[in-house]
Amino acid sequence: MPHTKSAKKHLRQTHKRTLRNRVAKKAIKTQIKKMLEVVKTGEPAQLLKEYNLAAKKLDKAAAKRIIHPNMAARKKSQLAKLMRTKQAPAKA
Repeated sequence: MPHTKSAKKHLRQTHKRTLRNRVAKKAIKTQIKKMLEVVKTGEPAQLLKEYNLAAKKLDKAAAKRIIHPNMAARKKSQLAKLMRTKQAPAKA
């Protein structure tokens, strides 16, 4: 446990940040799972909507440094690739 006043404040700040980051990460994971569920159903319009929401949440988290920007870019790329493979047979 911290002893000094500043160390106690730092502990409180760390706790608040941890909770805030946990909520943001959970929201990202939930959105990605929603998109993967839509991939199974195969509705192109809904798929695009879910991808846009997931990309937006990833970008916001990366901007706030909740997740590393490279991780956000990698996840967006993976989701976009998955979306393209599912939409290509629908167009053909």
